[in-house]
Amino acid sequence: MLTLPIASDAIKILLLSFSSFLAAFFLVPPLTNFLYRHRLWRTIEKTKSIDGEQLVVIPKVHAPTEKPVPRFGGLLVWGVPLIISFLFLLLAQTGWPFFEKLNFLSRGQTWLPLAVLVGASLLGLADDWLQVRGKGKYIGGGLKLSWRIGAMALLGLLSAWWFYSKLGTQAIHVPGNGDFFLGWWYIPIFIITMLAVYSGGVIDGIDGLAGGTFVSIFSALAVIAFAGQQIDLAAFCMVLVGALMAFLWFNIPPARFYLGETGVMGLCAVLTVVIFFTNSLLVLPVIGFLLLLESASVILQLLSKKFRKKKLFLASPIHHHFEARGWPSYKVTMRFWVIGFVAAILGVIIRLLG
Repeated sequence: MLTLPIASDAIKILLLSFSSFLAAFFLVPPLTNFLYRHRLWRTIEKTKSIDGEQLVVIPKVHAPTEKPVPRFGGLLVWGVPLIISFLFLLLAQTGWPFFEKLNFLSRGQTWLPLAVLVGASLLGLADDWLQVRGKGKYIGGGLKLSWRIGAMALLGLLSAWWFYSKLGTQAIHVPGNGDFFLGWWYIPIFIITMLAVYSGGVIDGIDGLAGGTFVSIFSALAVIAFAGQQIDLAAFCMVLVGALMAFLWFNIPPARFYLGETGVMGLCAVLTVVIFFTNSLLVLPVIGFLLLLESASVILQLLSKKFRKKKLFLASPIHHHFEARGWPSYKVTMRFWVIGFVAAILGVIIRLLG
């Protein structure tokens, strides 16, 4: 039987997640009406891959639809947690114990993740805006890839400095063996992790795929945070999950909107921060297995084309490979969801061993 403090914390986390879901769910109609009314979808499709070659397989698999689908769905994923965070912070000022309990903004656990989420999402918002206007430095519009990578690296540097100098964190946890001291190496490892996670953002390529993947990842991290008595951080993760579930309801085929860079950049950046807050770096490849798989497929495809002069996959990222083999997109999505949830469960088990 759960003790009162544990039950109280669990109720707090679940109630906040439910509140986030409801808020996001009912904000979708006005948001989508605004997006469609102002035609906020990409007007010029990308025709070249990351290495400059002409795209052949993907345009055949994803034939143009009669009705364009807007971007900016990520506004829901970071906007609702921002609203929920400050709403319960303000309600806590009333002095009611109930609202004081539900407030999950704390300097030691959630201020930095929230700031990183909003900062990276705003950068992605700028990229989405350029894409829908057909402006930018590459075909299809948007910020140059080097600019986005540079911005994420800078964000990683600032976050790493906060951990290193303000929180005094200089070690990573090795499940079953305790902490491994890194010293100043903690900072470059943090930055590399930020960029590696962002590279996994290519998973946002099929309706529902990215949303379901991030639901499993942040749910797993919420369990880890809860087990480590990081209650506010666990609540933050589940508030993200609530918003993602509402997004997913409207993103499954046929999608009403896409996540866009404003969602992908924010989620990847805050995922990195939460990974280090929960000291779960070494289980990230397990919990975030799908992100690793997607990123690795792109890298292996590029290396194969460069050194072997032929493709390793029919198309990359790897979800397009399965589509090119004839799998319906919904089959790819749902099977990837299963893999993602199983990997997340395994990652939690490994992390809690320590």
